[in-house]
Amino acid sequence: MQLFRFSSSLTLIITIAGFVVTAAAHNANTGHHPSSWSELRNALRDLGYDSAEGLHKPQLSKLPQGGSDASPNKGCVKTCIVLTRLLRDVVSNAGSDLFIQQQSAYWTQQQAETQPACRVLPKQPKDVAAALLITTFFHCSFAVKSGGHAAFAGASSIQGGLTIDLNNLRTLRVSKDKATTYVGAGNRWGDVYRALSPLNLAVIGGRDAGIGVGGLTLGGGISFLSGLQGWACDSVVLANGKITNVNIHSYPDLYFALRGGGKNFGIVTRFDLETFEQGKLWGGTKLHPIALNASIIKAYDNFVNNAPQDPNAALIVTFDYYKGQYFTSNVYDYAKPVVNPPIFHEFMEIESIASTMRIADLTNLTLEIRAASPDGLRDTYTTATFKNSPVLTAKLLEIFVSEVEGVKDVAGVLPSLILQPITKPMISNFGKNGGNALGILESDGPLILMSLSFMWSAAGDDARVYATTDRIIDCSIAAAKEMHLDYKFIYQNYASRRQDVFDGYGQANHDRLVQISRKYDPSQIFQKLQPGYFKLNGQLAS
Repeated sequence: MQLFRFSSSLTLIITIAGFVVTAAAHNANTGHHPSSWSELRNALRDLGYDSAEGLHKPQLSKLPQGGSDASPNKGCVKTCIVLTRLLRDVVSNAGSDLFIQQQSAYWTQQQAETQPACRVLPKQPKDVAAALLITTFFHCSFAVKSGGHAAFAGASSIQGGLTIDLNNLRTLRVSKDKATTYVGAGNRWGDVYRALSPLNLAVIGGRDAGIGVGGLTLGGGISFLSGLQGWACDSVVLANGKITNVNIHSYPDLYFALRGGGKNFGIVTRFDLETFEQGKLWGGTKLHPIALNASIIKAYDNFVNNAPQDPNAALIVTFDYYKGQYFTSNVYDYAKPVVNPPIFHEFMEIESIASTMRIADLTNLTLEIRAASPDGLRDTYTTATFKNSPVLTAKLLEIFVSEVEGVKDVAGVLPSLILQPITKPMISNFGKNGGNALGILESDGPLILMSLSFMWSAAGDDARVYATTDRIIDCSIAAAKEMHLDYKFIYQNYASRRQDVFDGYGQANHDRLVQISRKYDPSQIFQKLQPGYFKLNGQLAS
């Protein structure tokens, strides 16, 4: 791995055992961030921006006053001016046609409505470093976007600040020995699978082709192949070749933190992913009548308990409401081109309304998931984790249906209760490469990951929908506690902004993450100036 320290910079660029990261750091010589305009220009020159010599500090006498949603503060206005001068062709300012186009590239309305003062789309890691230098110098808050698939406002967007959009970082290359794929953080998982499927190769990645590589991996990352390989964060491997200085041995603490620690430690610009042979799979979606929910729940319980016998199988069970009807839509996937393997027999015997089951590659299967999750609606997610029990599963469905009845009149409402097993074969991989930060032990499994997804059309219904999902999750946790089936883990990629993700990792892991953050980001740039995603102290900006 390579570790670069810039002699008068707050930024260090690190490639860490599979991660290329831009992280906040103190000046290597003086122990502080650039505090003067000349120090900032020197730092930018050290990054390779010779034009920084000619940059003049903005002298702005008339600026919008900070503190309102409509106006960025003076620091953010200055940030945008300097970035535009330095990186003119990759910066878009609020109100421009390019800015409006880029704002439309979010999955949900809530994110698209959150308007930064400007956006920067780095073409190379040093552009990320420059953006961090400048936004930190002017004390301008920022957000980082990989795929933009998080649901809530501010997750990868920011009102009146700087959005660092990694969309242009599209490196996608397979090593000569086909053991590693180098993936820029601007890629979507569909890009990765399209490159690898013709080679009969795969990596552990998202099940929706439209999801970005960055957010999914840093938050954990469940895959159709997780029973065999673990989650995406477990398949970031030691890089080789020229990148040799920083790895699990020389920086094991930061490597641990990046595997589940989210956006709290740096901006990852490239992932080096463990790559393996993978041909076509058998998979697809089946719709089942809700009247058969008892059979679905029984089959689900048996699948969870039998998963160690066949880790090739992956399952998502979803209870949906749509236009007056409840039904079950289940995603079944098997890592081999084997039609109806024994582990799915019980499910396949249940009557179905429709089916897309077929033999296909990962690209095809993830595009199907993508088609079921359209852009441009309002959406919210929330989650909880439980120990497995068919009695509890039935109770979760009862709570869900009871609460959905109260919002059936909400325009365009599409509520879903989603259940996914965290199987013992999955958990057994969590210890790979030194272990991840999630805090789940194999002895704790199997577990049930419950999530809620509610889509709807109009902002005027936000309060009702949020109140409904909050009640469902609170009642579900209460029911689990009554049955002694509750569990601490909160999956970051499905969490709502009110949830304290890192408290669910356990006290020891939480404390370790805080210590690592203070070590590599002593000024706490990623805690203080990046307010919109899950923080180690549990607090998100309102």
